[in-house]
Amino acid sequence: MATNMESQVSAAYVSVPSSDDASVARDRLLEKIADDSDLPALGGSIARVVQLASSNDEAVRNLARFVLSDVALTQKILRLANSASYRASSTPVTTISRAIFLLGFDTVKTSALAILLADGMSGKRGQSVRAELQHALSASIVGRELARRSHFKDAEEAAVAALFKNMGRLLVAAHDHFLYREIATLIEGGTQTPAQASMKVLGCSFEMLAESVLQEWQIPETIIQALKPLPQGVLKPAKTRQEWMQQVAAFSTAAATLIPHMSDPGQDTASRALLTRFGGALSLDQDKLTQLFDTVGRESRALNDHADLLPPATRVAAKADAAGTDSIHGPDVPEDDDTTLAENAEHGLPAELLLAVAGNKLQSDERHASGKPVNAGNLLMAGVQDVTEMMASGRCQVNDLIMLALETLYRSMGFRFATVCLKDLKNNQFRARISLGENESARQAGFVFSAVSARDLFHLAMENDADLMISDATSPKIRELIPSWHRALLPDARSFIVLPLVVHKKPFGLFYADRAQMAPEGVPSDETALIKTLKGQVVAALSSR
Repeated sequence: MATNMESQVSAAYVSVPSSDDASVARDRLLEKIADDSDLPALGGSIARVVQLASSNDEAVRNLARFVLSDVALTQKILRLANSASYRASSTPVTTISRAIFLLGFDTVKTSALAILLADGMSGKRGQSVRAELQHALSASIVGRELARRSHFKDAEEAAVAALFKNMGRLLVAAHDHFLYREIATLIEGGTQTPAQASMKVLGCSFEMLAESVLQEWQIPETIIQALKPLPQGVLKPAKTRQEWMQQVAAFSTAAATLIPHMSDPGQDTASRALLTRFGGALSLDQDKLTQLFDTVGRESRALNDHADLLPPATRVAAKADAAGTDSIHGPDVPEDDDTTLAENAEHGLPAELLLAVAGNKLQSDERHASGKPVNAGNLLMAGVQDVTEMMASGRCQVNDLIMLALETLYRSMGFRFATVCLKDLKNNQFRARISLGENESARQAGFVFSAVSARDLFHLAMENDADLMISDATSPKIRELIPSWHRALLPDARSFIVLPLVVHKKPFGLFYADRAQMAPEGVPSDETALIKTLKGQVVAALSSR
């Protein structure tokens, strides 16, 4: 990374005159940035999310998979979705799929990007870095709100550009606090603009510095170009999407500076100046600007809190806004009349495989040694309710419904890998289509088996429409029914679940999920009923296609 970044930056600034001191300062800063081992990983993660476009049918599932691959990010997005500023439903949000469904793809995407950026700077949390991150997160929300009102296609890119607009300042704050303070002192003196001050101290502008890093991260050129400075004076409505993105990025970063201080003396003047410059271009008047600032102020506090950027005193106030997000407790579910062992003996299914019904109902937030949450029943109940709500909305796609059901199983039961496997008619195979968890891509690619009937637990489950829970995969009776492809692909699977999807009496596929530990705790009756209900909802959706 060091060689590419330094060559890009040097090429960009070769014609910029600078003193020896400025050259030394700039070179030292570039060296620090290039040597930051965290930046490539951060850039890779951000690039993956940026490339997800809301117009792509796979985007929702890809975004959900990405968020779920990071436990910390998952927790922060769910906390954010349940905060008073973001909550779109009276019932708590327990899955990323439902968060995307309720809040919208763009909201979850930009929030995830903001949290990734904040987490990526977790080792550099000086006051200046924290302030720049707060500014970036607030600007992204301003950009997102403006994008919602736009007629341009893929307008959400403007929110991403707004997030990165102060990337140059953030990089300087993170890697050379003394240079950052020197530039800030010149700006605060009122004699130099940020561009002039950064050029004097660094020998390059903040925008040039940001551009080099974002190019290294392979961020789309449309976003990078949106960071370029605008001409001075009153702006006219944009004629192109690119010009509009530039205006939104510039307005967002200026607004993000004003919003935290709206009650301070003299801010009315600054607000009017902002409206004079951008109002005509972005169709804003005083009422719309006030409403925008109120919305962004609330959401910014919530996002900054859940990105762990607020100081303790402010965090207490922000958490008070999000009151009422207690843990989920669903009503008791009647026991399901599961098929008896004797009734299934004739099908060649060992009793050890059947989805067992245990007598105890568990409510704690703790986990069993297997990794299964003790309050799995409550989490499953929430998932069933989520699927019911999504189906009732009339605006969900079957693949999104399957994703929500899969995520519910994965998180509620504490599995390490989960997938939905569907029949490939062309090749007469069953093949994994959507997966979550550890090594999901590699395991999904290998999770393929013939549709030709065989005496193994996968075919037996589908042929008999029997839900199976293997609590100890090392049992001799079970091992003889585990096919060789599964033993090769998942040799350390010690407990797993198989839920066949039988549509119009024909095997359509199955849900599969496993753990690397045995699960002697079994599946209580309420969890059994909810798992069957969840599967039944998916089968009903598939049957109605």
